[in-house]
Amino acid sequence: MKKLLLSIAAILLSAGLISAQEASLQQATELFNNGAKAFSSNDKTSALDYFQKAYDMAKALGDEGAEILKNCSDNIPKLYNSLATDLIKETKYDEAIAQLEKAVAAAKEFGVDDALANAQKLIPQAQLLKGNALLTAKDYEGAAEVYKAITDADPANGMAALRLGMALNQLGKTDEAIAALKSAAENGQAENANKQLGSVLLKEASNFLRDKDYQKAFDAAVESAGYAESANAFKIAGTAANSLSKKAEAIEYLGKYLELSPNASDAAQIKAVIDALKK
Repeated sequence: MKKLLLSIAAILLSAGLISAQEASLQQATELFNNGAKAFSSNDKTSALDYFQKAYDMAKALGDEGAEILKNCSDNIPKLYNSLATDLIKETKYDEAIAQLEKAVAAAKEFGVDDALANAQKLIPQAQLLKGNALLTAKDYEGAAEVYKAITDADPANGMAALRLGMALNQLGKTDEAIAALKSAAENGQAENANKQLGSVLLKEASNFLRDKDYQKAFDAAVESAGYAESANAFKIAGTAANSLSKKAEAIEYLGKYLELSPNASDAAQIKAVIDALKK
């Protein structure tokens, strides 16, 4: 009799467990369906919350919850990416980056390769947009910090290197700016980077000439002209060369200055200098 009672109790317990499991599966399914409805209504935040709750519940169900688990796993990282894209459009870059980092973590956990690749592509784009906004607002320190983070993670990001050089130049960090701009030129941004390099080096050459450091003025001016030809670069190079008693170089560069600026207000004076050097 005792054995019979134990057997009946075991059957009742088993039936209770099955009933509870069925109820949990039904609840997990309902949560997933609510998430799908929220997503179709473009309520992505609610959809994400429903999918996460459905995932947690389905995970506890083992094989019974496998289908729901997979559907949630596929959708959760993609939803993070979608939320981030919306935030980028709203120029909420920090919030977008935070969502993308969650997308990376979820995609890695669930093995969703396409969502992982998308998040990893979007992160530097969001960072670059943030840096551009700071650069436009003349927050050069903040912009440089953002661009530096991008180039540290991806040294081949030529656009970030270009903008980093521009920000550093505004901060008066000339050597660092030149290094960044040269990196940009080597990574697909040669045209824009060379223009910037020409401008940065021309400014440096002008400062050296003002301080009567003629050799540095000459070197910087020649290098500037190598990146972006300009009448001023040739004039500084020629003037510095004349002060260094380098007649041939002075004639060459002052002559190039006149070629680019034949109607300059000091054209007659420069021509007289060239004629005197040729004697």
